[in-house]
Amino acid sequence: MTTETSYYPILLNLKGKKCIVVGGGKVAERKALPLLRAGAEVTIISPECTARLKKENLRGHIQYVPRRYKKGDLENAFLVIAATDSNETNRKISEDATCLVNIVDMPLLCNFIVPSVVRQGLLTIAVSTSGISPSLARTIRKELEGLYGREFSKHLNHIKQMRAKALREIKDKKKRKRFLKDLAAEAWDKLRSPEKCISMNMDD
Repeated sequence: MTTETSYYPILLNLKGKKCIVVGGGKVAERKALPLLRAGAEVTIISPECTARLKKENLRGHIQYVPRRYKKGDLENAFLVIAATDSNETNRKISEDATCLVNIVDMPLLCNFIVPSVVRQGLLTIAVSTSGISPSLARTIRKELEGLYGREFSKHLNHIKQMRAKALREIKDKKKRKRFLKDLAAEAWDKLRSPEKCISMNMDD
């Protein structure tokens, strides 16, 4: 039997959730900003932090606690990320956490890992090598960014509007399912056409 971890892929709704990042350097900043964009209530715990994190604190977007981590800091947290330069502190955070916890570059101390992500509006593609090679995951992500550009975001916005309209107006479930399937197929054909036609009449 393999001893490798088999991860369960999931997308989390973090809006209004308490998320803590321990550490204030560039890595911590890189981990904190996506949490902020996801609508999380972000707290940074570190004696020092980057200029960007300080700016976000002054704007009231994050809470900054200017000291070292101590036991009790993780109370009521939904998600924790440790990005300190101390292995001892990182291990302590892993032991203390009773929630989702990620220890940067130490997958054995995590109960989740962060994938490399492609975002184009409503489209999200996550790439993971199960922690084996983050560099390879980034390479794959860059290739996907070229394949799935901004045009996908435009089409998804259109599908979102049409889906809402279909849910209101097409009462027959089978007809509605067929309509939505055809809508997605039409969008895919346009996106994958040689001309990469990206225009769409939003009033249709």
